[in-house]
Amino acid sequence: MSVQVPARVLRHWDYTLRIRLRLWWRALAELGYELWQRPFVLLGGVVLMLFILAALLADYITVHDPTRGTLLLRFEPPVWEGGTWQYPLGTDDQGRDLLTRIIYGTRVSMAVGLLSVGISVVVGTALGALAGYYRGWLDEILSRFADLLLAFPFLVFAIGVMAFLGPGFINLIAALAFKGWVEFYRLVRGEVLAECTKEYVDGARVTGQSDLAIIVSEILPNVFQSVFVLGTLRLGSMIITEATLSFLGLGIQPPTPAWGSMVASGRNYLMTAWWMSTFPGIALLLLAMSINIFGEGLRDILDPRLKIE
Repeated sequence: MSVQVPARVLRHWDYTLRIRLRLWWRALAELGYELWQRPFVLLGGVVLMLFILAALLADYITVHDPTRGTLLLRFEPPVWEGGTWQYPLGTDDQGRDLLTRIIYGTRVSMAVGLLSVGISVVVGTALGALAGYYRGWLDEILSRFADLLLAFPFLVFAIGVMAFLGPGFINLIAALAFKGWVEFYRLVRGEVLAECTKEYVDGARVTGQSDLAIIVSEILPNVFQSVFVLGTLRLGSMIITEATLSFLGLGIQPPTPAWGSMVASGRNYLMTAWWMSTFPGIALLLLAMSINIFGEGLRDILDPRLKIE
């Protein structure tokens, strides 16, 4: 049995959709103009986009296997030091192409960073919205638990969790997200507490909207910018933490290409094959810097309190 939707409802949905698309298009145009006025931030965004494209297209822009090599070709130098264009950045101690492993390592770093930040955003935003809106005993319990987690330094906490769970991709994401949600919780809770005092929330209550509808459709859109900027900034720190754990042997395990483990495996050959640790370290530095520069720029653009009149 089909359900007939009234024509006036369809017209209302179509009108609302067109209005929202027009607002989003205008916001994107303004964001593009602001980025164009900040060339350093734009450069950070371009470098970040190149890393994202390398992660997505790794299977198509590489010709070597990232996990298999030839021992006869181990310690091949970069092309400008007498190597060949077949291995432009040289090879490692297993004869694997270093450029290929760095490109695939981008995929690992971006996957860990995006998943851990994504989980942190979802959990922290949901709990922060509930605590800020309802307050009371729920707010007390969640806030005290968040304070307890904040008492531990992030890296020390992640090392302890990974030592307990064991190395692995899933365990690494769980360890990073288990503490990463706290910052988003505190941000959203404070924003929701402020938004609940405004008149549009009282107006939504008067019209009979449910608490869930008020939180999702009225309050959260007004805190989205703050959450997005914080997520962008925390992406870089998550990637660095993943590299640190992999360097210590608690993160992604060989032969899977991860920048931290690549730097660790090359530290014994710094005098004879310096490129093994240098190039993965440079890639990590560029990615972290591009994320931080772009995130700081977005914060300055999207936060009206930071704009100079």
